[in-house]
Amino acid sequence: MIRSILTTPDGETHEGNEELFVTWQNTPDSHIWIDMQGESEESAERLLGKFECHPMAIQDAHKERVPPKIEEFDNHALIIYRGISSFDAKLNFVPQQVCFFIGERFLVTLHPGVAMSIEWLFKEHGKTLLAKSPEQVALKVMYSSAGYYIDSLLEFEAELSDLEDELLENGNDVLMRKITMYRSRLVKMRRVFNYHKGITQELTVYDYEHVPREERETLHAINDVAERFERLYTLTQMYYDICGDLVDGYISISSHQLNITMRVLTVITAIFVPLTFLAGIYGMNFDYMPELHYRYGYFFILGIMAGVGGVLIWLFRRKGWF
Repeated sequence: MIRSILTTPDGETHEGNEELFVTWQNTPDSHIWIDMQGESEESAERLLGKFECHPMAIQDAHKERVPPKIEEFDNHALIIYRGISSFDAKLNFVPQQVCFFIGERFLVTLHPGVAMSIEWLFKEHGKTLLAKSPEQVALKVMYSSAGYYIDSLLEFEAELSDLEDELLENGNDVLMRKITMYRSRLVKMRRVFNYHKGITQELTVYDYEHVPREERETLHAINDVAERFERLYTLTQMYYDICGDLVDGYISISSHQLNITMRVLTVITAIFVPLTFLAGIYGMNFDYMPELHYRYGYFFILGIMAGVGGVLIWLFRRKGWF
């Protein structure tokens, strides 16, 4: 699907498809935003070629595993951004690559599926921002997309709090597997946000021709996006640390319970070892054993056993072992 928005210097706005390219070409100082969703590589190359986009940039845009980055060419800048097509409070998210080709008077967005932030801008504020400058639209897409990430992460905080309470009350291996799964997803998200943080840091530090810092509104938009990605990175790092603390806490509790169990077994063993020793001695079949034919020998040995067991129990209780 190809759709476009065209804004003219006199304030007019037109919506359509790639046919608006001719109108844009013949209208000085006009701005155009062309969004390509799910288009084939040949179709995208044909349209991007009209804007004289660099072949290397087009090639990078169609690679499946390209980390988020920003590159500048002669007549445009390329931003590869990791957007989302779905995301929930349990960190189930489906990422998708969104590519921005930003020129002085044009913006081309390329993505395989539905992008929530682009859909929202096309219906709401995209026309107003496009009239100002194309880079304002690209930055707003990233800003609103980061907002979806933040909303879902904050909802995950409640899920994590409930999981922590459940783990303390009734910790088990099922909860541990769930926490491990969350940690794995948080690591992947943290890596993505670190890439995005790097993009915004570059935009803040370096003066890109097609994303100029001299313009006050553009610099303000860059700072807003940078703050959101910094917050996202901090949140994912914090939640990752919390999950790690929960794992460590569960292991500590399990180790403590195991120590208690081993201590009880040690006490039982320590009590019955001397009793077994006595029983073993008097269970030997020798004819000339002392006290073997003593009339009260049986009761005598039972008394010794009871006394030894009682002394050991008293000693262990005094030490607080049980």
